[in-house]
Amino acid sequence: MDPNNDEKSLAEKNIFDAIAQEDLTEFKNILAQHKGKVDFFDENGMTALQHAAYKGNKDMVQLLLDRGADVNCGRHEYNYTALHFGALSGNSEVCKLLLDAGAKPTTTNSVGRSAAQMAAFVGNHHTVATINNFLPRSEIAYYSIVQGTQTEPSLPAFLVDPLHKFVLGVNIHPVRLALNLQHMQSLLENAEKVSKVLELLCKKEMTRGGDTNEVMAFKYHYLSYIVRELHNIKEKQKPSSSDKEDKKHDIVEIFAKKLLKPGKDGYSLDLMDTFLKDCVREFPYRECTTFHQMVSALTSKDPPTALSVINCTINGQRGFVDTVSYCSTCGEEKPAKKCSKCKSVQYCDRECQRLHWFVHKKACNRESSAPAQTSNSKLNIDASELSAELQNLVAG
Repeated sequence: MDPNNDEKSLAEKNIFDAIAQEDLTEFKNILAQHKGKVDFFDENGMTALQHAAYKGNKDMVQLLLDRGADVNCGRHEYNYTALHFGALSGNSEVCKLLLDAGAKPTTTNSVGRSAAQMAAFVGNHHTVATINNFLPRSEIAYYSIVQGTQTEPSLPAFLVDPLHKFVLGVNIHPVRLALNLQHMQSLLENAEKVSKVLELLCKKEMTRGGDTNEVMAFKYHYLSYIVRELHNIKEKQKPSSSDKEDKKHDIVEIFAKKLLKPGKDGYSLDLMDTFLKDCVREFPYRECTTFHQMVSALTSKDPPTALSVINCTINGQRGFVDTVSYCSTCGEEKPAKKCSKCKSVQYCDRECQRLHWFVHKKACNRESSAPAQTSNSKLNIDASELSAELQNLVAG
């Protein structure tokens, strides 16, 4: 056998071994010395990229992509792609890297399952949402170029990246979307153009023929609806010429308080439900299956909330979510903080806590004023909570 082939085989084996051991330093060293292509195969027909994706190792995946690894390459016996393996790993960032590099989300394995379906099968729901919500940047960039008889593009070029980031978001809670927009002021300042482009994307998805994606079409409509509502609030808050002072108005706070205000029973979010039902009602493609399924769910005998129906439509059905904690303001999973006073509700950060305080303050006062249970035993102190409290005191 050619000595060069022996050296090549050994280098490839060492690369697979470094991935298996997740030794990033060794992996970098071997890869730097490897001069050939990185789309080589092991005895199972798997590439190095597929192994790195299965390990959920973002750094290794990025290094291989930088070296020109083909995301759709593979000879796996059951036709699993790198995206299938990334989906099974549960690492959403790995999946996004692969999708950005051109991985085909609709490719199925030998049993007819796509990457998102395999992720759902093993309970990696955030990964499912990441794949299902993916949109190539080029789809947005298309509208930043003058088309046909246009004298100017539908979308200024500087809005392409923020709008792409906004569309890729997985958390579709209206308050979270409003907070995201607050951090992307350029989108709010150009709300009419942004809303129009989102509706154009909606129409495009519904006119793709056999490739029609009703779910993404509805998501674009939904995002456009949120953007328009915030723009309407902003317009109403503009001071008139008779106003003596130009007061600063927080449109996100106005929007959040409108949706988070409890109903007469003290906990049902009736205003949010009405707002979101109106959004569904205004979806222009009323003959599509997705629209009928949402209407059927919302008009059933004991209907779920409109938010849960929309979330299931866009991100897919989830099971066994009782143990997952959510931010009481924006619905983000596994929030980092608790109310420092009563510890009974959780939030992403101070901003979410501030927006929800008008709802929570009454319950918080009741719970924190309740008599503490007495015990002769010493209290167990949670070190992480104590650390968080000290950080809050320093930050406050």
